[in-house]
Amino acid sequence: MRPLHQGLGRTWTFCHRAIRGLSLSLLISASAGFAQSTLLESVKRNPAEAKAMCQSFKAMNSNGQSALSPEAINQLASQRNLSTNNAEILATYVIGLHCSDVR
Repeated sequence: MRPLHQGLGRTWTFCHRAIRGLSLSLLISASAGFAQSTLLESVKRNPAEAKAMCQSFKAMNSNGQSALSPEAINQLASQRNLSTNNAEILATYVIGLHCSDVR
């Protein structure tokens, strides 16, 4: 009976760790989702800000640069103190809703 008890103990430990890891993953995902929705809300509530971004993107296009190029995304991230991932999400969102002619 002793080996069975040890096996159950290991199984319990594994399950406990798996649950803790899953809980942490869900918390991180929820935080990231909240941050992104806050990021997008800022341009939803301020269409003038989105239009200004569109003008900037159109200027990039006229110079032969894509608004979603790594350089453009890095510039947006730097200007707004964002991660490059969030800057790319913001640019894609603004382009999709406010200036679909931008490339």
